Amino acid sequence: MRSSTAGRASQGRTQVQVRCSALVEPKKILMMGGTRFIGLYLARQLVEQGHDVTLYTRGKKAVTAQIPEDSDEGYANFASKIKHISGDRMEFEEVKSKLKGQGFQIVYDINGREAEEAKPVLEATESSLEQFIYCSSAGVYLKSDQMPHREEDAVDPKSRHKGKLNTEAFLHASGVNYTSIRPVYIYGPLNYNPVEEWFFHRIKAGRPIPIPGSGQQVTQLGHVKDLATAFVKVIGNKKAARQVYNVAGERFVTFDGIAKACAKAAGAPEPELVHYKPKEFDFGESKAFPMRDQHFFTSVDKAQADLDWQPEFGLYDGLKDSYEKDFGRGTCRKKADFKCDDMILERIKGKSFVAA
Repeated sequence: MRSSTAGRASQGRTQVQVRCSALVEPKKILMMGGTRFIGLYLARQLVEQGHDVTLYTRGKKAVTAQIPEDSDEGYANFASKIKHISGDRMEFEEVKSKLKGQGFQIVYDINGREAEEAKPVLEATESSLEQFIYCSSAGVYLKSDQMPHREEDAVDPKSRHKGKLNTEAFLHASGVNYTSIRPVYIYGPLNYNPVEEWFFHRIKAGRPIPIPGSGQQVTQLGHVKDLATAFVKVIGNKKAARQVYNVAGERFVTFDGIAKACAKAAGAPEPELVHYKPKEFDFGESKAFPMRDQHFFTSVDKAQADLDWQPEFGLYDGLKDSYEKDFGRGTCRKKADFKCDDMILERIKGKSFVAA
């Protein structure tokens, strides 16, 4: 299943696209956030292309961190060019006082959740601002019988991502030149959300993988580096003015397919899949599966056309990249928790898992 009729881009073509983006005049860029996942990759691409990048964070984490692709020399060069403003973005008057008069031309709001968080940033930078680029979520779409989700589709004001939806509405009403990017499920090395990691934990332990329903629910993943590239391609792009874009992988995949692809990426045998009916269980506050139990995928045609953007990673290659540069090296964000798995296995198979 594909989200576009466009042909797959080779890695060489992707590199050409990135070089073309570098033709954009260097800008003075503010990034709200930028020390966890998306921002780590985005900041590197921006610095590589000659932009002057400042991160606004609370300063509780290191302002820069080495990623798996970095050489020591490359990382040192990157770290020397990143600037930092320490502050809590929830202290709105502080935000305005620290940003006003700084001359930022581009704002990337990577960690904003509510419209009220964007207001002081916009107010403080509006005198010099050329573009406000926002990280939203495809979770804003209203559940629909017609798929894939497209940018013009109905949105859900009751979504748990309603804060991002409200931020988009605020930016639109303000008249600012904004672009909003709506990722689906983001994955890749250093992912702090347990997407691929959830599957890798079970594959490493040799455990059956519990999948809700039939396992044929269709969804979509997007590699963090492809997302970062799309963000970069918005700069100076007139087609992106006051637009919203879905950004994710070009192909769709079932839940069962993700489990199998993760095993292949890890060099493991095809896993045993155990299907269950979620309504038959009370998991309490625990989350039994890392994705919403429904079809959830988008068209990325608009981003491909307007941004001249093409995902570099197919699903298997992207999962292999994530595994080899993160989980396969013994690093993970969250410890394995098989409590829900054992509840499911005891009900379905009459016994919990016992390691061989």
